[in-house]
Amino acid sequence: MPQIPEKIHELTVGQLSARSGAAVSALHFYESKGLISSRRTAGNQRRYSRDTLRRVAFVRAAQRVGIPLATIREALAELPEERTPTREDWARLSEAWRSELDERIKQLNRLRDHLTDCIGCGCLSLATCVLSNPDDVFGERQTGSRLMVEHRTARAAEPPSGTTAE
Repeated sequence: MPQIPEKIHELTVGQLSARSGAAVSALHFYESKGLISSRRTAGNQRRYSRDTLRRVAFVRAAQRVGIPLATIREALAELPEERTPTREDWARLSEAWRSELDERIKQLNRLRDHLTDCIGCGCLSLATCVLSNPDDVFGERQTGSRLMVEHRTARAAEPPSGTTAE
C-alpha cells in the first residue's frame, strides 16, 4: 500500500483509491451522492483532504453491513462541520442501526429456513410462496397449489346445455 508523506495534506483520486481500496469510480459515485467531497485544482483535478480516507472507510464499513447509502449520508450529515467520523461516532451510529440489522438478519434466517421447502413444494405460485410472499397467512397453513373456491350464482352452477349434472 503506498504511503503518503505527512507533509501532503491532499490526495489525488488515484491515491485515495489506492489507500482506501475503493475503485476510482466508487469514489466519484460517493462524491456525487454527497458522502465525500473534494476541491478542484486549476487544472480541474480532484483533491481530497487526508481525512477523506476515514470517511471512505466509514462508508465502506456501513455498506458492508447493508446500510443504504442514503442512511449513511444522513449519518455523516449529522456530524458537526462535516468532520471525519470518530470511533465514538461509529459506536453511536452503529448502535442506532442495530435494530435494522437485527430485523434484516431475522428476514434472512426465515428465507434460508424456507428455501429448501420452497424448492420441494412445487407450488409455482408467486401469490402463496413463502419466499415470494413471506407474510401470506394462508400459505402458513398449507403448501402447494390451491384452487380457490369461488362463490357461484345458481345460474353459473348449472351444467352447460346438453350435459347432465352428476
